[in-house]
Amino acid sequence: MKALIQRVSSASVTVGGEVVGAIESGLLVLLGVAEGDSEADVSYLTDKLCNLRIFPNDEGKFDFSLVDIKGSVLLVSQFTLLADCSKGRRPNFQKAAKPDEAKRLYELMEKEIVKLGLRCATGQFQAHMDVRLCNDGPVTLLLESK
Repeated sequence: MKALIQRVSSASVTVGGEVVGAIESGLLVLLGVAEGDSEADVSYLTDKLCNLRIFPNDEGKFDFSLVDIKGSVLLVSQFTLLADCSKGRRPNFQKAAKPDEAKRLYELMEKEIVKLGLRCATGQFQAHMDVRLCNDGPVTLLLESK
């Protein structure tokens, strides 16, 4: 499982001209679920992204986590994070989980984020989405459960 996280001052997802999810200060999380990922991967990544100290203190040093600042998450399914581009010119997505399993784990991550007392907005699974963000910093990190 891979999560590309971006610290944002705002982010939103639009599907068919309608905003389906939006947040202010927090994290935009692009989540790629791989074949063989499990609930343990979800738990690991949820804990990591919610408690990673990447928000600044008064001196500008990374000192606070998403939980500390009571920020929000915009969680977006992103199977293309699992692309293998090593051969040829067309990405291969064989490492991505099947849609039913990917959706189940994606929805589980949303529930685990909410259990931590955080607001979690989402994109729309398997839809063409327009994602807009204002990357704060910029701060962008790739987290992997394996």
